[in-house]
Amino acid sequence: MKYRTIGTDPKTRREVSVLALGAMLFGSVTDEKTSFAILDRYVEAGGTFIDTSDNYAFWVDGGQGGQSEELLGRWRRSRGVGGEVVIATKLGARPLAPGTGYVDNPEGLSAKVIRESAERSRERLGVDRIDLLYAHIEDRTVSPRETVEGFAELVAEGTVGLLGVSNHAIWRVERARALAAAAGLPGYEVLQYQHSYLRPRSDVPEPLFPEGSLGHAGAELRSYLRAEPGLTLVAYSPLLRGAYTRTDKPLPPDYDHPGTPARLEVLREVARETGVSVNQVVLAWQIGGALPVIPLAGVSSVEQLEENLAAVDLELTPDQLARLDAAQ
Repeated sequence: MKYRTIGTDPKTRREVSVLALGAMLFGSVTDEKTSFAILDRYVEAGGTFIDTSDNYAFWVDGGQGGQSEELLGRWRRSRGVGGEVVIATKLGARPLAPGTGYVDNPEGLSAKVIRESAERSRERLGVDRIDLLYAHIEDRTVSPRETVEGFAELVAEGTVGLLGVSNHAIWRVERARALAAAAGLPGYEVLQYQHSYLRPRSDVPEPLFPEGSLGHAGAELRSYLRAEPGLTLVAYSPLLRGAYTRTDKPLPPDYDHPGTPARLEVLREVARETGVSVNQVVLAWQIGGALPVIPLAGVSSVEQLEENLAAVDLELTPDQLARLDAAQ
């Protein structure tokens, strides 16, 4: 396994594995026995970065979520897992009531919700401190200052370490970070967005987010990260939910544009040259690229995990990386 540091403050920064494990469906779609086996193998291989959210997976049973955090808590207790494994979770997108969703009825990011939701997450996970806590989706009904101060209070109290943000417009991320810096408060240091080798059309709104495609790491976000080297990008859905290799998992409609075949051709070419799967090339490209990324990949079996783990040791040549980057 390889590792990198997230965060800049010596008090809260952490060293984590360059491959993160998504636990979104653990305890719901993925049963407990299988989930435990995946978690055990991940840690055995040196993995130390597990991702969840307080609303996973509310859509499975029409509830409010919490199954993933609860399963991780049971796994931690049964295995005696401590602070050596960094568990990140998110708040703000938990439905306020069963049968509703995070677009029409989310908890939001008020100071009250931040405190209460973080406390519930700590109880479900069985931890005294959440290593990394994200603002999951935007809440434009609350002032950015209230959200910034709400998160900062938890860091000051020691119940939260690093702060992160996902699925926000970049101008709102920068505004929140500027407010925090001006007040001498901790700000967002980890950004989680959907990012893969193939690129969607930028003019096609993502239906999950009412303000448009805020969840995608587009050119603006990548430019922002290059200008702010202290930030870390965690990329969810790096393998596009199996669409690279499974015929029953077609690419989403917004990937249907002239750039996709060209990038797929180079991707498959590099896979043939290295003798590995296309999925492994995608992960290795993210880990070893000019803009380092921590891929966050969910799996439903140990076999899928093994394929992803093997990508960590795949060293693409400078020529291969250049060809992958240049494909349009």
